[in-house]
Amino acid sequence: MGQKTIRLICCAKREVLYDIAREEGLLPGAQLPQKYVPPDLFFADQNWKRPNRQRYMEALATHRPYMATVIDIETPEMFDEAISWAEEAAQFVHEVVLIPKVHGIIERIPERIGQVPVVLGYSVPTKFGASELILWEFGRRPVHLLGGAPHQQLELARYLNVISLDGNAITKGATTYLSAWSPNGWYKPYEKGANPPNAYLDVFRRSARALVEAWRARGYHIVTPNDVRD
Repeated sequence: MGQKTIRLICCAKREVLYDIAREEGLLPGAQLPQKYVPPDLFFADQNWKRPNRQRYMEALATHRPYMATVIDIETPEMFDEAISWAEEAAQFVHEVVLIPKVHGIIERIPERIGQVPVVLGYSVPTKFGASELILWEFGRRPVHLLGGAPHQQLELARYLNVISLDGNAITKGATTYLSAWSPNGWYKPYEKGANPPNAYLDVFRRSARALVEAWRARGYHIVTPNDVRD
C-alpha cells in the first residue's frame, strides 16, 4: 500500500491569507459565490443554508475548481435532486462531493457521476451542523471532511478514508481571537497589548504550518498547489 495523501484546504476569504496558506502547503477553498475568489481555486462549497443552484453553477463554470460540493442529502426525498446537482457540477470539476445525512443512503450513491469520481462529504460536528451518520456507514469510500476543528479532523481520519478536508477554524482563530492552533491545543502567541501590527498574519501562518506538520506526523503526504495544477 502506498503512502496516504491528504488535501488540506483553507477557506480564507482574504487574498493575503490565501497567499500564506499556499506558502505553507494548503490549498485554496471558497464558498461560491463570494467577493474574493483565488484564481487557482481547488475546492468550492455552496451555501447549504440558502442554496442557489443557478448562481452556484455559474460560479463553478467561471472558476473551475478541482472539486466541489452539491446540496446535502438531508432526507431520502432529496437524493434525486442532489444527484441532479452533481451531474451538472461534474461538467466543471474533477471530483464532486455528495454529502449523505440519511442512514442507509450511501449504498445508493454511485462511485462516479459520468467520468467524474464521487467523494463522500462528512460534516464534522459543530454548532452549525453535523452528519448524524454512523462512521462505519462510509466504509472505505473516499471522504472529504467538511469543517470542524483540526483536532476533530485528525481524530476522524482514524476511522474514515479521509482524502481531503476543509475548514476556516485556523482563519477564525487568527483573525478573531489571535489564537494559533497546535496539536496540543489553541494558544495565544502574544501577550495582550503586545502584539505587533498585522499579528494575525503570523498567527495564521503558525496554525497553517502546525496543521501541515500534524498530518505529516501521521504519515500523510500533503498535496500542495503545485501538485494539482498542470
